[in-house]
Amino acid sequence: MLHPSYSDLMEVVNSEVEPGEQPVVQSRYSIVMATSKRARQIIGGDEPLVPGEGKKPLSIAVEELYSSKVKIVGDDE
Repeated sequence: MLHPSYSDLMEVVNSEVEPGEQPVVQSRYSIVMATSKRARQIIGGDEPLVPGEGKKPLSIAVEELYSSKVKIVGDDE
């Protein structure tokens, strides 16, 4: 089982959206793309924003997104 779940991650990412605005993330695909991009950045040498000793880069990326250390922005931002 994946923790946090896709729906939990989507809630966190969309938590700052004003009522009536379009959510930043509307699908699981967007979550997967964002976390995989961040994991590649970590593999490439970027410092993790959360403690990640002994964790895989993708697990670190998911934790960063869940703890709001990393934001997903739309194409227009």
